[in-house]
Amino acid sequence: MREREVKVWDARKLGSSLGSVSLGTSAGTLIPLLDPDSGLLVLSAKGDSVIHCFEVTTAQPFLAQVSQCLTEAPTKGIAMVPKLALDVISCEVLRVLQLTDSFIVPVSYHVPRKSGQDFHEDLYPDTLGQTPAMTAQGWWTGENKQVAKVSLHPAKRPLKRSAIPSSEGTARSGPASQPAKKDLPIAKSQEEDAAGLSSSSSSLTSPSSPGSVGQSPSTTSLSSGFVNSPSQRSLQSILGPSSKFRHAQGTVLHRDTHVTNLKGLSLTTPGECDGFCANRERVAVPLAIAGGQIAVFELSQPGRLPDTSFPTIQNTSAVADLCWDPFNACRLAVAGEDAKIRVWLVPKGGLTETLTEPERILQGHTEKIYSLKFHPLASGILASSSYDLTVRLWNLDSGKEVKLLRGHQDQIFSLAWSPDGKFLATVCKDGKMRIYDPRKSTEPTQEGPGPEGARGARVVWACAGQYLLVSGFDSRSERQIYLYAVESLASGPVASVGTDVSPSTLIPFYDEDTSTVILTGKGDTRVYIYEILQESPYFLECSHFNSSEPHKGLVFLPKTECNVPDVEFARALRLSKTSIEPVAFRVPRVKKEFFQDDLFPDTAVWWESALAASAWLSGANGQHRRISLRPKDMTPVSEAPKEAPVRKYLPSSVYLEEKTDEQKKEELLSAMVAKLGNREDPLPQDSYQGVEEDEWARYLAQIIVMGAQVVGRAFARALRQEFAASRAAAEARGSAGQQSAAASSITGMTLQEAQQILNISKLSPEEIQKNYEHLFKVNDKAVGGSFYLQSKVARAKERLDEELSIQQQNKRKEHSSQQQ
Repeated sequence: MREREVKVWDARKLGSSLGSVSLGTSAGTLIPLLDPDSGLLVLSAKGDSVIHCFEVTTAQPFLAQVSQCLTEAPTKGIAMVPKLALDVISCEVLRVLQLTDSFIVPVSYHVPRKSGQDFHEDLYPDTLGQTPAMTAQGWWTGENKQVAKVSLHPAKRPLKRSAIPSSEGTARSGPASQPAKKDLPIAKSQEEDAAGLSSSSSSLTSPSSPGSVGQSPSTTSLSSGFVNSPSQRSLQSILGPSSKFRHAQGTVLHRDTHVTNLKGLSLTTPGECDGFCANRERVAVPLAIAGGQIAVFELSQPGRLPDTSFPTIQNTSAVADLCWDPFNACRLAVAGEDAKIRVWLVPKGGLTETLTEPERILQGHTEKIYSLKFHPLASGILASSSYDLTVRLWNLDSGKEVKLLRGHQDQIFSLAWSPDGKFLATVCKDGKMRIYDPRKSTEPTQEGPGPEGARGARVVWACAGQYLLVSGFDSRSERQIYLYAVESLASGPVASVGTDVSPSTLIPFYDEDTSTVILTGKGDTRVYIYEILQESPYFLECSHFNSSEPHKGLVFLPKTECNVPDVEFARALRLSKTSIEPVAFRVPRVKKEFFQDDLFPDTAVWWESALAASAWLSGANGQHRRISLRPKDMTPVSEAPKEAPVRKYLPSSVYLEEKTDEQKKEELLSAMVAKLGNREDPLPQDSYQGVEEDEWARYLAQIIVMGAQVVGRAFARALRQEFAASRAAAEARGSAGQQSAAASSITGMTLQEAQQILNISKLSPEEIQKNYEHLFKVNDKAVGGSFYLQSKVARAKERLDEELSIQQQNKRKEHSSQQQ
């Protein structure tokens, strides 16, 4: 099941393991560090954010988990510090160094005992010294000797001059002393980072500082609930820049829009190919059938495909890449493994018969072709890269090669046109990025270092052509996203971000309108979304989209296909093993009745050409016209009427101020009117129709007398009730009531709510402490709890402690007043 396991074996009986522990699934291999003196085993893997600690014993359960240390940054490696460097006076039994991208972080493991001048011999048996027991020649001749052990007692340890100079320039002596600080990027110790996060099944706690050994959660400050927890410090990221698309949601549309029952898809297209291609009208998908056949499906005709055969394009050669002409929805360019480019014309309405004759065949490359890219502005200009290490430009109107670009020393992973169509960027396996101005020179105008990994890469232009965004691999085969400044390509990337470890190259789609990039790889189930900025931090991570099964490719449609009223900023087609599914990427907004003009600026009409091929080749430049995506019946949200802010909660001053006599009278009068009933009820005489006048006068007199009695009694009763309520409210608004209300306002939790959380009926300090410790422990994340529940428990104890303090103060005041 690919789960990582730790097993203990008896070297004398290797038939089966004595015990094992599962640590879940992950791509990284666990790195074990074992301390033979204490039997502590530390494990972590590259890319993990957890350091596990187990105790290895010779009896059941053989592996006992001691702690789990949550780190702030992924681990790149771990190492154990020698025992002679430990601070034994503070009961430090183990120290591990964690290597991250930017820091070396020490993680200390302490036993919670009273630290002072006493040396705990039960924790520190004699350890192996640093003097060799024999020479290499002696070992080769058969000698077997043990390394002499030394004591860790500070008084018995030999003094040794340290080779690390102190900050004052003098050497520090004694292994027990802490090494002097050097100018290294060593981060703050995680002793403070994980306070309250480590769970222990024994008396060993990790990590903790000497000053906080044995500190229970109840002794921590309750003003925040935790002490320097990573979840609390992560709030700092909220204060930084945030993306409007951070809550973007990807949703697969209804099954009625799917093309289903796909069969025989080609799974052998090169890594430089997107797997399939689409435009606003149709989709082209390579098939695993002899002759390089290509299926074409009309997006206007979704549904289940027939089980029988259907018309296809007979390319006669295996498909290496394919691309629709952006300015002609019926023209499809297909690169074959025979080094030829065939241009096909699909009839309007779709294929009705098999196509065997292409419109044009482009020949010039001497080896297999990598990829194809149409010019973004000029119609009929096509760029292609090949194994012959050249990039060629073709004029489809004449069917001839017009430019030949050289300078690559190895395989060309990807190429991309700039948004204005002036430049062409490439990323190569030789580790370099190149930018060409093809109309002026056949050699690159700029070169710079590309991704270190040689497994593949993709490049797109970003931020109106000011940056190049490259997806590739680093030296450890981890997938990375790099951002290069076009003006300083030789300086390398200005920013990078790592995603995960996977064999497939991330295929980026950049949306110029929203400055977002959407990336995924063939065979992935996750789609990454980032907003690109032109200044630090450059990358703003947004919510990711996860599919239920791996996809073979993901291509995007024009912005006009998006459902703008539903705040859909991008729409893609997802190719799975048996279907083509539309995926909508939306941003959740409250006022959907308005046009979200901050998310939908005027978009470029890139499906219409701005230049002819001959004009571009002669040096002309152009740009796309822009249109608004706002529906006619929608008002921009920037022009929406402003609503007055509504305060959900009254300020604390309302609960603390004393009401005036006039306010009390108004409350009393309102309560009496409410108790007298609704004055708009039907009158009694409405039910006496048809009664004689003399009888009616007698009834009326009785009604008046009875009504006066009823009203008088109700008025008196209401008056008594309201005076009692007013007196009780005045008493409750005494000094204690004001302080209690203030405490509820400040802590954000009422006294009743705090009592319910801790299950407290009477305010007893012993019962409060007992219930708090129990609930805080059972809600630890290591045993299935959560930080949220722990924080609630801590806030409840804080509120009850405040109430106890208020009561004690009032008792002292009453006692002093009685004495006076």
